[in-house]
Amino acid sequence: MRLKESVRKAVVSQFMRPRGVGGWLAGWEMALRPSNRKRNSWAVGLLEVGPCDRVLELGFGPGLAIRELTRLATRGHVCGIDHSEEMVRQARKRNARPVRAGLVDLRLGSAEELPQFDQPFDKVLAVNSLGMWHDPEARLKELRRVLAPGGRIAIVSQPRCPGATAEITWLGEREIAERLERASFTGVRSETLALSPPVVCVLGVR
Repeated sequence: MRLKESVRKAVVSQFMRPRGVGGWLAGWEMALRPSNRKRNSWAVGLLEVGPCDRVLELGFGPGLAIRELTRLATRGHVCGIDHSEEMVRQARKRNARPVRAGLVDLRLGSAEELPQFDQPFDKVLAVNSLGMWHDPEARLKELRRVLAPGGRIAIVSQPRCPGATAEITWLGEREIAERLERASFTGVRSETLALSPPVVCVLGVR
């Protein structure tokens, strides 16, 4: 039992912060899993990204949503921050053409230490990463600061723990909505994607 629990923890840690060979495999699985592709594409669609929008994604993983964002923000700019060197490498490779063209900027970093940006963003996206932030409310206030007036944020959550249920999704939805409101976002609303367990996207406006 101890060995099984140790293995489980090692696997979970790789999905939280992929590194080394195990991280490469975790990124490969995240990129190929149909539910991940569907979840990211759905979330991007909810942001209503325009051709000239500037978009920031926190925790972009293997770069699935980044790829979707570049198809929409064709004359804008897409920036991503991730704390895994392996995910930065995979996402840059997956989005090599827009990276070379200067449309996409993917950086190693974290929500706790956002870099200085020369212009505000129109949209901000975070898919299954808020749970890894220290002091999420402080981070949300900081993200509100880097959004342009009227800019939109989308926080996506799908519980991935063993035995995850729809009830856990709904509890997470309420918590995210309350945090967005405490961070002074307005027009907070939620959308649901029928996967197993369900995915929730909570949106707010600066």
